[in-house]
Parts: sequence; C-alpha cells; structure tokens
Amino acid sequence: MRRPEAPSLANALFAWCVVGFILAPLAIIVPMSFSASTSFEFPPVHYWLGHYRTYFSSEGWLLPTLNSFVIGIASSVLTLLVAPPAAFAVNRREFAGRRALQVMLLTPMLVPSIIMAISYYSVFGQLGLNQTYAGIILAHGCVSIPVVLIALSASLRNLDRNLERAAAICGATSAQALRLVTLPLLRPAFILAGFFAFIHSFDEATISLFISGREVSTLPKRMFASIHLEADPVVAVVSALMIYAAILAMAIATFLRQRRPA
Repeated sequence: MRRPEAPSLANALFAWCVVGFILAPLAIIVPMSFSASTSFEFPPVHYWLGHYRTYFSSEGWLLPTLNSFVIGIASSVLTLLVAPPAAFAVNRREFAGRRALQVMLLTPMLVPSIIMAISYYSVFGQLGLNQTYAGIILAHGCVSIPVVLIALSASLRNLDRNLERAAAICGATSAQALRLVTLPLLRPAFILAGFFAFIHSFDEATISLFISGREVSTLPKRMFASIHLEADPVVAVVSALMIYAAILAMAIATFLRQRRPA
C-alpha cells in the first residue's frame, strides 16, 4: 500500500536537493561579508564588521545605492502607467494584430539584455539621454513592461467578470465598474507587479553598464566595477544586505497573508 508514496518521496528529495543547490551560494555570501580579509575569503579565518562600516560610511557605495532606489521607484511608476492599459487591451479586447502586439510587448524579455542595451545606447546617444537619470529610468521602465504585463494578465484572466456585469446591471457605467469593482480587485496584482518591476530595475546590470554615467551609477554597476577592478570584499556586504532584505520581504508577505481574513 505504501509503494505509491515512493515516487513522491523521491520527488521531494530531488526538490530539496535543487533548493539546496540554489541556496548554497547564498549561504556562502553571508559569512564572507563578516570576513576580516581584504579580499574574498571562505571560510573566513577572522570575523569583524569592518566591511559593513566601510559600506555605510562610503559615498562611493551609498550614492549608487540611492541611485538604484530612485531609479527603481521611478521606473516602476512609469511601468505601472504604461503596462496596465496594454494588459487590458490584449486581455479584454479583440482586434487585428492582438497576438502580435502581445508578443512585441514581451520583446524585452525575449531579446538578450546585451542587444537591448546596445539598442538603447545607440538611440539614447542620438537623443542625448545617455548618462542621465531620464535615460536610465526610461530604459528600465521599458524592459520592466513584460514583468508587469504578465502579472496583470494572469490576474485579469482569473478575475470573475460576473462582478463587473453585476455592477452594470445595478446601473454602473463601464468607467464606474472599472473604478469601483475591477481596479480594487486588482489592487494586490498592482502591488505585486510594482514590486516585481522595482526588483527588475534594481537588479538590472547590463543596460546600466551601457547608458549610466558616473553621476547616475547604479549599485549593480558599482558592484561589477568593484569585482572587476579590485575584488573589494564590500561586494559581499552588499550581497548579504540584499539577502537580508529579501528574507525580510518574504517574512512580511507571509505575515500579512496569514493575517488577511478568509
């Protein structure tokens, strides 16, 4: 009677092995961030907080961090202004070329980042947008469109259209049904899509390497330069801080989900 459980156990063990393989590098980063060595060292021989003090006291690290937050927030807002109308169009309307439009909106996800970076660099060079906040915000906003489009499209497909029809029966116009019924129901999807867009922008390195200058350098670009030029162990500190932030975000999301009424 227990034979059918064997494949499930094997699948579970395999899944945990995959998870361990994925998380193992992250487990190495945290101890490295406390190393007293002047270069990358694992396992650390001595532990200290000197590299953390260096990060929090260095303008060369704090300015790119601030730039990444500003650019991430601004590009997320831009994406949330552009992507939702497109998501409604490709999911709620029937028109010629709808499928083609949907594929073109996903192009930034399908085309290699290096190709997108070269394209933006060439076009923005003609427009004078290279090495500017406007240019990098615009580029990050454009490449984040597929992330928001996919998140909103999934929610739109699962949304019960009968609720909108009920609002129409009660006398609501299309605009009122959208404002009072559809958008409130999609609020969690908008929040999630905005968060994904921010993470996508914050993590974007290839495009930033091409079009961001010294004054608008982002954190991934600063980390790349640090590893490439000097193997600065502060990179491990930045990576560890990102891991802490991700764990905190997941804990908050879990807490809010448990407190949400059924």
